[in-house]
Amino acid sequence: MRRLFLIAALLSLNVYAQTVHNGEDVLRAMHDRYASSWYQTVTFVQRSTTYKPDGTSTAENWYEAALLPGRLRIDIGAPSNGNGYVLVDGQATIIKDNKIAGSRPLVNMLLVLGFDVYRQDPETTIKVVKGEGYDLAKLRDDTWEGKPVYVIGAEKDDLKSRQFWVEKDSLLFVREIEPSRGDATKLDDIRFIHYQPLANAWIAAGVEVYAEGKKVFTEDYSDIQANVKLDPATFDPEKFSTTHWEK
Repeated sequence: MRRLFLIAALLSLNVYAQTVHNGEDVLRAMHDRYASSWYQTVTFVQRSTTYKPDGTSTAENWYEAALLPGRLRIDIGAPSNGNGYVLVDGQATIIKDNKIAGSRPLVNMLLVLGFDVYRQDPETTIKVVKGEGYDLAKLRDDTWEGKPVYVIGAEKDDLKSRQFWVEKDSLLFVREIEPSRGDATKLDDIRFIHYQPLANAWIAAGVEVYAEGKKVFTEDYSDIQANVKLDPATFDPEKFSTTHWEK
């Protein structure tokens, strides 16, 4: 009986492997693996460190809350300062001194590939990723931190095209390369690190950002909480000053 079970398991793995032909298949597989278990909300305190060219660094605490898919709030510095931004379905609103300072379209690919992909219809994710310029027809195998990964969007040895890396076994997002928002002639190499279990799913408790081969920014998460109740007003820019999840 055990032998039959092992044979069936191996056959199912082969069928699974045969269905992954491109980036669209990977995004569908990511969704299907965790659709029934991934948390809907998450909050955490983020220690944000910026590394300067002169070798010095500065750090401050950010307070983040997400309602998946598509909603993210960041309080930059002490919440009482009233600075941060709210991202709702691809529209980012900037808050300064508890007042709306501006709004513009913005797709946060880390939110899309690290969180939203597991909660929303995969066809929606595919549309968003394509819209951001990732070539989902390109798929290759590689290794990252000693583990096999899918690389979507770039051929072998190409570290300049828009691309994202997904660990094969866990189907977790681990790396993304994209043009820097501050200077499109440069590339940001962003890595999700320190994955840990969270509410029948996972979260990367750290993020590293490299530019021109040098580490320029890191995020370290603490007080991570999943599936907490969040007032819908948390993600309403007009109510930024009166609604704080961390209080």
